[in-house]
Amino acid sequence: MASGVTCLPVRAPAAQPHLPAASKSPGRYLAGRAAIGSANAVIHPFILPRFLLSLWLLVAGALLSAVLLACGPGSNSADQKPGGAAVSAVDSVVAGPQPLLDSTYVIRQLRAEPLFKVQEGPARRFYRERSFRLGWFRNHKLLPQAQTLLDLLPKAADEGLDPKKYQVKDFAKLASALQAAGSDTARRNAVERETDVALTGTYLLWASDYYRGVANPHDVKDTSWQVKPNKIKLHKALLTFLGERKSRYNYYEFAPLHPEYEGLKEALASYRAQEQAGGWPLLPAALKLRPGQSAAAVPALRQRLAGGAAPRADTSAAALAYDTALVRKVKIFQQDAGLRPDGIVSGTTLRQLNVPIAARIDQLILNMERWRWLPKKFEPDYLLVNIPEYKLHVVEGGKEAFAMRVIVGKTLNATPIFSDRMEYVVLAPYWNVPYSIIDKEMRPRLVANPSYLDRLDMEVVSGSGRKAKVIDPSGINWADVTEANFKYTVRRRPGPKNDLGDVKFIFPNANDVYLHDTPHDELFSETQRNFSHGCVRVQEPIKLATYLLREKSGWSQSAIVDTIANRREKYISLKQKLPVYLVYFTAWADANGHAHFREDIYGHDKALAKEYFN
Repeated sequence: MASGVTCLPVRAPAAQPHLPAASKSPGRYLAGRAAIGSANAVIHPFILPRFLLSLWLLVAGALLSAVLLACGPGSNSADQKPGGAAVSAVDSVVAGPQPLLDSTYVIRQLRAEPLFKVQEGPARRFYRERSFRLGWFRNHKLLPQAQTLLDLLPKAADEGLDPKKYQVKDFAKLASALQAAGSDTARRNAVERETDVALTGTYLLWASDYYRGVANPHDVKDTSWQVKPNKIKLHKALLTFLGERKSRYNYYEFAPLHPEYEGLKEALASYRAQEQAGGWPLLPAALKLRPGQSAAAVPALRQRLAGGAAPRADTSAAALAYDTALVRKVKIFQQDAGLRPDGIVSGTTLRQLNVPIAARIDQLILNMERWRWLPKKFEPDYLLVNIPEYKLHVVEGGKEAFAMRVIVGKTLNATPIFSDRMEYVVLAPYWNVPYSIIDKEMRPRLVANPSYLDRLDMEVVSGSGRKAKVIDPSGINWADVTEANFKYTVRRRPGPKNDLGDVKFIFPNANDVYLHDTPHDELFSETQRNFSHGCVRVQEPIKLATYLLREKSGWSQSAIVDTIANRREKYISLKQKLPVYLVYFTAWADANGHAHFREDIYGHDKALAKEYFN
């Protein structure tokens, strides 16, 4: 091309990589990876090559822009800029039918690049639906969406992705080859074919990471995450991006599928800006500070909460005073971290304050990744338990109706991450004792005295439900009982001693996990509430039961309470099965834009970090 053709990219107005402002509605609110944080944490390398990658893509973009200007609409205009003769020359030789692809060629091109190879399936489906016509060219003219895609790649770090990963093909070289083809139709067709598959491979590689996730547990059958998956069809997304089909999802804008993801992205940008400005100071490990006291570390604490590097030395009395304004900020920090807001700086509060900013950035990225694993769209009504947050969210019509505290499994009895549908509310439930408890905790006493069960308000039954028949425990040889030969059920009767409390909420699943009440309400006052054997205990079971049965005639709150008082187990089917999600988010952004962090209680962040960042 003549030198007068310069490098302002031609963009497609409907295909801007624009991300809409985040919706921070608390109705879809989800929930620190302190275990990942360490004193030697470093800035993640995703953002370090930004300049070099941008430069590389600028060159590629400039050359593609030149091709677009040469071959795109308006290239035959009478008032062509300098270089118009060259444009006319290109137009005059770009003739004949558009080249076609075939399955063998597409497969060969993709398999030549290891990162493209994994996208072979969606790429073949994409081209098969097009009868193997080129996707990125029209009448030998490169579509503006190609430039849109290349403009997007340097911004991958904004999504917590690695921009270098998408630098698979040298588009500057391909763009030069297109220009150099001249009147050589065969040569140009060959370059168009190669460029088309390269753009498809690049898009699918990016879209797979952006929409499905870099470390999607469903790809490797990771049983630690069993929430129903995001079933996005990447070849359909590409067709939407190229303007060949319509979709309810904004694939043409590269918009996130969930507003919560956008909130985390905004927090990531804010934390990175703070990191670039110097991060925050480290507080003394032995610090113990109460409201009204003074300490040499107070200026550093003030600067830590203001978001900045270490403060200038100031030993004045006012500077060293832990005053009311600073106490208020500490309490806000404690609330955002799920801690008791007492304003005391020591212990867990101090440890959370000293988590390096690089670790918090990684934590935000990991939780953005988890959002990619979720279904593209939630149902209007559902229940969601965020395990590290110790909270149940009740969502109705896409908005949060109410929330309540929950107790989840201990580290050794971790509450599983999965989704299912709630079918029953059980009033005055029996509690079936797991065999592991019978074997490890009860067997010695049962061998010595089978009537020990009476003191526990328990009984042995054969069968289940209405057909259950009470068995005399003295007739069982408890010393020889094994899980294989024990054909009975040990259960605790309904009442104040029952481990399930007054209500149980069943969503049948292979994990045998459900929501239930508890007789130990005092545990809900704790900030760290991982005490159960895996099931989820809810703080307000009557409120939840009343809500779930609101459309069932005859089941008002008073009717529920009266039924419980009778101490006779009662199963009630829900009018409609309700989706239930048990998820694991250790970071999120609330409606005010504050980033919230929680402890990685089961080590899932730590495990994901090894896979994601390596």
